[in-house]
Amino acid sequence: MKTTLNRFDILSLVLGSIIGWGAFTLPGIKFLPESGVINTMIGLLLGGFAIIFIQKGYHIMMQQHAEDGGGFSYTFKNLGKMHGFIVGWSLILCYLSIVPLNATAFVLIVKILFGTNVEWFYLYDIAGYPVYLSEVLIASMVLILFAILNIRGLRKSSNVQNVMVLFLIINIAIVFIAMLFDTGSATISTNYIKNYTLNLSEIAKVVAIIPFLFVGFDIIPQVATQLKFKPEKATWIAIISVFSGVVAYSILTIVTALAFSPNQAKQLDWALGEAVLTHVGSIGFLLLIIALMTAVSGGINGFMISSSRLLASLSVYKLCHPKYKKLTRNAVPVNSVLFITAISLLAPWFGREVIIYIVDMSSFLAAIAYFYVCLISYKYATTKWDQWLTFIGVMISISFILLLILPQSPGKLSTPSLLFMGLWGIIGFFYYRSYTKKHA
Repeated sequence: MKTTLNRFDILSLVLGSIIGWGAFTLPGIKFLPESGVINTMIGLLLGGFAIIFIQKGYHIMMQQHAEDGGGFSYTFKNLGKMHGFIVGWSLILCYLSIVPLNATAFVLIVKILFGTNVEWFYLYDIAGYPVYLSEVLIASMVLILFAILNIRGLRKSSNVQNVMVLFLIINIAIVFIAMLFDTGSATISTNYIKNYTLNLSEIAKVVAIIPFLFVGFDIIPQVATQLKFKPEKATWIAIISVFSGVVAYSILTIVTALAFSPNQAKQLDWALGEAVLTHVGSIGFLLLIIALMTAVSGGINGFMISSSRLLASLSVYKLCHPKYKKLTRNAVPVNSVLFITAISLLAPWFGREVIIYIVDMSSFLAAIAYFYVCLISYKYATTKWDQWLTFIGVMISISFILLLILPQSPGKLSTPSLLFMGLWGIIGFFYYRSYTKKHA
């Protein structure tokens, strides 16, 4: 039985994948302390426009390839097995790592509501982060719940996503308006607007993580065969979703800035939540928590769909075991969903800090896929204008990569993230050699 997704379904899936846990925590821990309000908004806006050029490459490729798999299948068909594997190996970790990240974020939401009462049965510390059995169990239950939802079919998971995204958007809007009425502009004006200076380094710190923040738009080609409309028409949905993400990240940054200076925000565990609780009260805080829960849920659901369908595509192209391409009558790659869930269930045992190190690599991994897609789409571009757009997409992708790895770059990845990235590359090298040799 073929499942079809309409425009609103796709919008919800993409938007729910873009506006995740980071939208609620980055304003306090990164955006305000490192870039302030205006430079953060400039960085987000520049990143949004950069994604448009990259999306043009996906638009062209979706016109050429009516199948799931996205950047992986495009690269495999046009550049061969090795390059296809590089893209697939990059994207699978990029998507997969965000699933347990959002699941462990659920634990943090529970801790916000109930404090240390949920911390029981201490196990050990990893990278300075204490791991409790209770937290592992909470994250595991959330993952299993969404696995069951996904196995029941894309239609079911999409309906849930639609409801969550509606709550997310409405609650963010209500909290923003309430904060404006209560706080006024004195704090944000004093700390962020007066004496403002344009700082390219501060902007670059935001631009560097754009591939991670907006990688959710890549869910569209992963479900290309389930679209109720022509795949290339999904381009506008992707663009609307990306700029809705820009607006959402900007609004939540402004809400935090309405209450705290950069130093104050950095010292708080959750600056955004503290701002809303102090100025809007418990009702506003509850709305924010609901918005946060829907954002986290949307991230788990969206990236579980992306990663499982990508794994199924790897299986179709004989780069992993054939059992992962098996579909249920609802066209769900059930073994892929189970595998993604199993790996995600392991992640909470390593602590949230290790997961964050891996997730930080996601910008680099996504940028690799963007580079390949734009490079291939340049070949298929039928007009000079399209060639220019895709060429710019190639240059933007390279810029993202350089921002993340050059030693002097303001957006350079942390040492642990670089080490994990090197390790993932080495594992991929040996996996590719052994698997392709075995099936030659």
